[in-house]
Amino acid sequence: MSRLRTPLTELVGIEHPIVQTGMGWVAGPGLVAATANAGGLGILASATMTLEELEVAIAKTKAKTDKPFGVNIRADLSDAPDRIELMIREGVRVASFALAPKKELIARLKDNGVVVMPSIGAAKHAIKVASWGADAVIVQGGEGGGHTGSVATTLLLPSVLDAVDIPVVAGGGFFDGRGLAAALAYGAAGVAMGTRFLLTQDSSVPDSVKQQYLSRGLQDTVVSLKVDGMPHRVLNTELVDKLEHSGSYRGLAAAVSNAVKFKGMTGMKWSTMIKDGLAMRKQKDLTWSQVIMAANTPMLLKAGLVEGNTQAGVLASGQVAGIIDDLPTVAELIDRIIDEAIARIDTIAALRDGAEATPGPSA
Repeated sequence: MSRLRTPLTELVGIEHPIVQTGMGWVAGPGLVAATANAGGLGILASATMTLEELEVAIAKTKAKTDKPFGVNIRADLSDAPDRIELMIREGVRVASFALAPKKELIARLKDNGVVVMPSIGAAKHAIKVASWGADAVIVQGGEGGGHTGSVATTLLLPSVLDAVDIPVVAGGGFFDGRGLAAALAYGAAGVAMGTRFLLTQDSSVPDSVKQQYLSRGLQDTVVSLKVDGMPHRVLNTELVDKLEHSGSYRGLAAAVSNAVKFKGMTGMKWSTMIKDGLAMRKQKDLTWSQVIMAANTPMLLKAGLVEGNTQAGVLASGQVAGIIDDLPTVAELIDRIIDEAIARIDTIAALRDGAEATPGPSA
């Protein structure tokens, strides 16, 4: 099997510079272990798990693979320090963060040999976490699914590469070997993919929902503010269309209802939820309306991605859903991407050789 060695593969100890992102309700032990066994870096999504559920998920993943994997956590959760201690205790290789972790959390992880890899959406955020000791960053352009920004990967990626000297993993719009080759040409250390891994045989998403993704075109996602008050790229479904045309009162009423459901599902105390909401409001500079609406996210995603109820749930999706047309195994996908990337790199190298060998015009 061919390999591409990059600063990411050397840092984490993986075979291939491919990261499966920590998608809520999707990136469970099965998908993460399949990615790890295929030579990539799988990342468990823990934002929708209690601390106890995360402990079980880590144990299940370790039972399925002896390769490195990561865990994604919300840095603003009140029990983030407890989750970090669990990761250290269990020997998790990579800590991934949806928000910038505090300086002391980074230090605690690094002191115990855990690679710290936050996700960021702007060069200034990369500079900040790098100055705090982050080992690498994942940068997601506007093409990516879920919470996303407005700057395309083709511009965001080079802006971050110019700003920091730690490995940068490119996310948003990647699905094949051509994209990996392009990211490496920019100077990235690898690519991160979410939707592409969701659409594999190893993903636990119901087959009926996967077919929804496969049937869509490149224009069939929308960045909505009505799901949880923040820019959120999702498939354009009937429910999303209704949300987009609904008033703010209806959205807030739904969010309060979903907050009650989420509390019951996780067993969280109201005091903990309020404490986490305060932290979210401070870190993200949100209004109270947006904080309340954020309760929509886990329940709406669970309805769509776990229960397969597209009438009552939303389907987070990158724009790449419009170009993906198959459901390979994770192993098949990663092998194919690496082979394609090496072929593209070889083709580009041949262009240079050919240019040198071609005689110039006669005088």
